[in-house]
Amino acid sequence: MTSKKGSQGFSVVHPHAAGIDIGATFHIVAVSPDHDPTPVRKFQSFTTDLHSLSQWLREVGVTSVAMESTGVYYIPVFEILESDGFEVILVNAREVKQVPGRKTDYNDAQWLQKLHQFELLRASFRPSEQIASLRAYLRHRERLIEYSAAHIQHMQKALMQMNLQLHHVVSDITGATGMKIIRDIINGERCAATLATHRDIRCKESEKTIAAALTGNYRDEHIFTLMQAVELWDFYQERIRECDTRIEKAMEKLNQKKVTPDTPLPKARHRTKQHHEPDFAVRSALYTLTGVDLTQINGFGPYTALRMIGECGDDMSKWATEKHFASWLSLSPGNKVSGGKILSSKTRRTKNRATTLLRIAAVNVGKTETALGAFYRRLAGRVGKAKAVTATARKLAVLFYSIMKYGRNYVEPLAEYYETQYRNRVLSNLKKRAKRLGYELVANTVPEILNAEVS
Repeated sequence: MTSKKGSQGFSVVHPHAAGIDIGATFHIVAVSPDHDPTPVRKFQSFTTDLHSLSQWLREVGVTSVAMESTGVYYIPVFEILESDGFEVILVNAREVKQVPGRKTDYNDAQWLQKLHQFELLRASFRPSEQIASLRAYLRHRERLIEYSAAHIQHMQKALMQMNLQLHHVVSDITGATGMKIIRDIINGERCAATLATHRDIRCKESEKTIAAALTGNYRDEHIFTLMQAVELWDFYQERIRECDTRIEKAMEKLNQKKVTPDTPLPKARHRTKQHHEPDFAVRSALYTLTGVDLTQINGFGPYTALRMIGECGDDMSKWATEKHFASWLSLSPGNKVSGGKILSSKTRRTKNRATTLLRIAAVNVGKTETALGAFYRRLAGRVGKAKAVTATARKLAVLFYSIMKYGRNYVEPLAEYYETQYRNRVLSNLKKRAKRLGYELVANTVPEILNAEVS
């Protein structure tokens, strides 16, 4: 790679670099003054102008482009330049703050170009084009689920206004029992005993209890509200099913060049489907894509594993080590030191969706009789649940990274294994401490029952 000294003594790593300040209606593009007499130009955000931008960069010999990640405005520019063969890096705006007195769009673009020229910018993570497509579908699906949840609340409000205590006798009003009852109410059924006959065999409450809960004060305006809430909920369920079809096709596209592993897919850890899980064979598609069964990790269901792939991709080489991966997820301690004194070691706040998934999985793992569950409970009792969630989420992140990068099969240790390790570690520390004080730690060979009888 050609390298020369810049005006400030830095080595020029990217001599053909450009910087783009992204805006809502226009973009400012800066190149080196050696490439063009007018090194800074303004382009509108229309698609034709973006292609003109790309053509100009190619004419002046630019090969690498840096831009700030401003909302979603950068996406069209990024995708067009990437498809035209440029090396494009996305930069966190927090890391390229201007010095005082230089805050203009033109100065921003020139500053980006100069920093990128000397390779002083760190590229934000962006997955491959196919993974980015999968991620877009998955994120859109999450929005649809959130929108449909609002109409579930509208159903509950309409039922409560009629004093129908359905949500107290069924775990989920959108389940098999709940929706049959609600649709029957909309169709004109008012007999509580008849409505209670829709009870599913898996319901904990009896028909008599359900009938008592469904004896209410029916009014036309509340029935109308309930009917429209159900119609809107049904509309979003149909949109979610259409999104599932697109997600399945995206997975098939990702797996086109993949070879199905010779080892058959391991037995599922849980028979029941994960809440809101897409309606296709998610585990099989993920097994073909990754070559490992991510659902064997405690706290990972098929849908969680799919969303992790959508957020992090299937190529872990983007992060050099598991520590880099944990730091990207903001699950590593902070490092604020001044004058040799630690000012703060709190983890950074983040909106990373993968981090949120890992934290939710950590909470669920804490309820299980596994090694990770025992780790969570012991840490929660000592330093609190918030720190226990972060520490357990980091362990899950390391497991995900190791399995994805090295293709290792996850072997679940039991809680007894972890407790034994913890006990041995405590005993080892006690022996070392006793030795430093001039004592020797001796095991008690007398059974506790005999000690109790003597006392």
